Amino acid sequence: MEHTNLGILVLDDDPIIRNLMRSMLKDKTNLQVADKPSKAFQILKDFPVDILICDFMLPEMNGLEVMHKVKEDYPHIEVIMISAEGDMDTVIGALRKGAVDYFRKPFKAEDIWISIERTRKFSELNANLSNYKNRNKYLQNAIHEKIGDDIVGNSSSVKDILQQMQQVAKTHDTSVLILGESGTGKELVARGIHKLSNRKDEVFGAVNMSAVPESLFESEFFGHKKGSFTGAVADKAGWFEVANKGTLFFDEVGEMDQSLQVKLLRVLEDRKFTKVGTQKEESFDIRIIAATNKTVEEMSEGRVFRSDLYYRLSTFTIYLSPLRERAEDIPLLVEHFFKTIVPKMGKEIKKIHPEVMDMLSKYSFPGNIRELRNLMERAIIICDGNQLHPNHFPPVVKNITAPAGQHAPIPDDLLDLKEVEKRTIIRALEKSNYNKNEAAKMLNLDWNALYRRMQKYNITEE
Repeated sequence: MEHTNLGILVLDDDPIIRNLMRSMLKDKTNLQVADKPSKAFQILKDFPVDILICDFMLPEMNGLEVMHKVKEDYPHIEVIMISAEGDMDTVIGALRKGAVDYFRKPFKAEDIWISIERTRKFSELNANLSNYKNRNKYLQNAIHEKIGDDIVGNSSSVKDILQQMQQVAKTHDTSVLILGESGTGKELVARGIHKLSNRKDEVFGAVNMSAVPESLFESEFFGHKKGSFTGAVADKAGWFEVANKGTLFFDEVGEMDQSLQVKLLRVLEDRKFTKVGTQKEESFDIRIIAATNKTVEEMSEGRVFRSDLYYRLSTFTIYLSPLRERAEDIPLLVEHFFKTIVPKMGKEIKKIHPEVMDMLSKYSFPGNIRELRNLMERAIIICDGNQLHPNHFPPVVKNITAPAGQHAPIPDDLLDLKEVEKRTIIRALEKSNYNKNEAAKMLNLDWNALYRRMQKYNITEE
């Protein structure tokens, strides 16, 4: 067992111990020895050290004080404590202050080598984890540069969402369910909660639940050991291990197969998982955030989604309004996308023609914010001048025939917008025999939005 590149410093005031360490370690490691802390600190300045093997009883200061100073000045160095006393208080104190291992005198050669090997592996794992976190931060920054992470808007619904995000982010692990149509920014809200929480420096993992096949569910989420099944050519960490201490985002959770819902529910209830190919249960500490474009009614009724899993995920629910319900935010979003996309495209476009704002404010945006961003990017690509005009947008936006949700004729002399909306809702309810889910689809509304409008206008089945 040779580690010739491993830098080891032995600090012990007993010459017998120092000589013994020399005989065991000198030829197999890059060894330095010291008889007192001041000499050890000088060696640390001049030589690379990976592991400090430190006696507890020393002149000048005790081993715990030495370890405290070493950890402050050289956090990468791992410490093994040794002592002739061997009492549990010393062991506990050493481990609490950051020692990786501890053994007492007298010791055998195998005790030293087992401890060194264990410490070396621990150091490697720490280095790998640090690299992973650095890569994760790099990816987060790249995502921020590409799509941004600001929630833009000044409407009351946006203000409510921001307040709810701040409230739930203060909790340790409360599960969050984000409801909203496709393109309303559900992942943006999930990332925002993560960045507002005390988990912000840990991993944010995003999983498209509709794309996880049943045969790979355990491997993807729990991980597997090499050789545990055909194709398992190496150990693999699952999402619950990778995102431990961080946040795990289940996108499109409403599209999960019911057989997978059972497996997920069991893991979320126990907060434990077992890696494929092992028998050992492992715990995890993760905030779960789920998102779906299905309605509350569809999620909770138990037909396509297990009601027990729904209630497990929906401890705190955030509803994102579709863009057509907060049209006052459209100009802000247009300006935001204009300012972020134009520089990336290398364009010299200086401003937006007023007719563009008027045109976009009248459009219903079935694809919500995502559609608006795509329309802006397309228009900026097409524009060769210094101003964005309506003719840079596709016909579907320019040829607007009627506001979204207007499915029945309204008398020509009726100009009260609220009364028009109320009558339209009542007609849709009557046509669907008061099936609110069907009525919402007719009106191109989310079920939650229809429910709020019914409350607003005091519409009941009677």
